[in-house]
Amino acid sequence: MSTCCVVGGGPGGLVLAYLMARAGIEVTLLESQPDFDRDFRGDSLHPATLELMDQLGLADRLLELDHFRATTFSLHSPGRTIRTADYDRIGGKFPYVALLPQARFLDFLAREAAAFPGFELRTNAKVTALVEEDGRVVGVRCGRESVRADLVIAADGRFSRLRRLADLPVTSLGGGGDILWFRLPRRADDPPEADVDIYFGAGHYVGLLGGPDSWQVGYTIPKGGFQAARRAGVEPIREFLHVNVPWLADRADQLTRFEQITLLSVDIARAKRWHRPGLLMIGDAAHVISPVGGNGILMAVQDAVVAANVLIPRLRAGSVPEEALAEVQRLREPAIEKVQAQQVRVEERTAKALATGLPYRPPLAFRLLCALAPFRKAAARANAYGPFRPTLDPGLLDM
Repeated sequence: MSTCCVVGGGPGGLVLAYLMARAGIEVTLLESQPDFDRDFRGDSLHPATLELMDQLGLADRLLELDHFRATTFSLHSPGRTIRTADYDRIGGKFPYVALLPQARFLDFLAREAAAFPGFELRTNAKVTALVEEDGRVVGVRCGRESVRADLVIAADGRFSRLRRLADLPVTSLGGGGDILWFRLPRRADDPPEADVDIYFGAGHYVGLLGGPDSWQVGYTIPKGGFQAARRAGVEPIREFLHVNVPWLADRADQLTRFEQITLLSVDIARAKRWHRPGLLMIGDAAHVISPVGGNGILMAVQDAVVAANVLIPRLRAGSVPEEALAEVQRLREPAIEKVQAQQVRVEERTAKALATGLPYRPPLAFRLLCALAPFRKAAARANAYGPFRPTLDPGLLDM
């Protein structure tokens, strides 16, 4: 029997499992897939996440992994480029967003956690049921096997099975469209200012995430428009790149078939309650974050920090009352509400503009603000650390 069972090996689940194992808590991490070697849509490690890794003594080794450092964020519409955030102005040890394949980040955390005797990772562990006694969750079932624990953490993502099993549904707050993701090669002479950018065109926009040797490209389509896009094929996407991202045009023909594309259905949603006796949801299991701002990893990691601060002392003392689980939600919900409200506004405004069939043009007032260096610095800091930034209690690192 473990003290804690974490279900889901994403950033939130792995960070929390690492913190618990480092604090001397016995923790079993269940990952439904055989490994972490798959293509994720979120590769952004914000300065707050890097500073946490530094506090844990992990940042130097983490950043030895091949990564790309994004220092700006810009919007491009026909004939105009607006730089909206300058990460290189925020100060601190990490004035950039590290674009690192999420699979490598998760592998790294799992290896570091394995150094602690109380940590166990089980892969191919698909949870099929909750184990309950006297109205309290006391474990989970994986096929014929049960994993019992004093506390279960649901960190299994936006389509959380544990959320359904626990009957803690999310309410959708909106989502302007869907995104078709694919990769194109990165070249040494690509524009250095194209780190994390959005390019608007007629009826669509493209989001770029730079990596060490490739670009993740996200092409927006109307909500529910996947089948229509599939019937149209890849030619409209290639043509959009030729017109609106001309420096990528020389490799757009490497997108040859729709099988190279992955659908990301954009949603913004939040559960009213994140907990039941013996069970706590964190990350996208509790609150689905849209790709706007690329801060889904940051929100999940900060959930893990708050959960560690609240729960590790209780687990050391021998019990976790539901009031402690509610405390995690109480501490984190204001930040999540603020981020999601901003995302809803951006999604609605962008969807309305794109529905006209014309390229989106940011309003004059916004363009004037972005011309001011202090505004770009403030925007970068807000995205780098999130609202109501939590900090890890250093006392938790002493076993």
